[in-house]
Amino acid sequence: MTIVISNDYHARTALEQARVQCKTKGEALKEDIRALRIGILNIMPKAETYEFNLMHPLGRSIMQIEPVWIRLENHNYSSSNQTHIDNLYCTFEEAIHNQHLDGLILTGAPVENIPFEEINYWSEIKRILKYATHNISSTLGICWGGLALAKTIGIPIEIYPKKLFGVFESVNLDRQHRITGEIDDRFWCPQSRFAGITDNVIELEREKGNVNLLAYSEEIGYTIFETPDHRFLMHLGHPEYPSRRLVEESLRDRKLARPDVDPPKNFDVELPVNRWRGHRTEFFSQWIKYLHESTSY
Repeated sequence: MTIVISNDYHARTALEQARVQCKTKGEALKEDIRALRIGILNIMPKAETYEFNLMHPLGRSIMQIEPVWIRLENHNYSSSNQTHIDNLYCTFEEAIHNQHLDGLILTGAPVENIPFEEINYWSEIKRILKYATHNISSTLGICWGGLALAKTIGIPIEIYPKKLFGVFESVNLDRQHRITGEIDDRFWCPQSRFAGITDNVIELEREKGNVNLLAYSEEIGYTIFETPDHRFLMHLGHPEYPSRRLVEESLRDRKLARPDVDPPKNFDVELPVNRWRGHRTEFFSQWIKYLHESTSY
């Protein structure tokens, strides 16, 4: 319903045109409603252009949301507007200093085909996730972010020889779940990654009691799962992507003539159709509702 941002936030007009109500912090405080503070570790290329993709579904929920944009100290945001990063983003320590984060989002990152131990900010990510395990009600990992959560709890990750790219159908495995229960029985979602988890590996983790499996695709395997304590929620897709993002990625890869990337499956770049908008909105809305219900005031 409401995103708490400054008047000069670069995507404010676009958010309002998308029917997201925007208020400054001062205006929000007058309503005497405590906004949910959601930390967002945004590691996507061109960070400022990606922000809208998350702000839109967060802003469509019924809760008042205050996004807290977090930068990694060991990451070089070379493709992003450095002035924007300096002005809007804070370190994780600054984000939690004398304040509580109700939720945390770890975005995707273009590093799926690099072993975690070789990523220069991996130790920083692990430190943040260790804190989140004990102090934040729910951490949502998207795409590589979901794989990073899985890696943190000891699940082996497999690197693919070719990019998994396209829009794929999944089956909702738990209609009673507090977050995925209201999602359609079968739903579509974009995937864009070079790594994943094999069925036998994650099914073994389920048998050990380490994960709850929430969605499965016959083409690509398990796409949504969580830890039994609900602290880590892993979505290996990109429900937040608009259609144009897949088009842009496809055109970029075609221009580079990458041999490890095929055209997107189940998606027509010339006539793009969004079949996952409902899934995106419901997924984020139910996650935010869960944060509200599980956060101590």
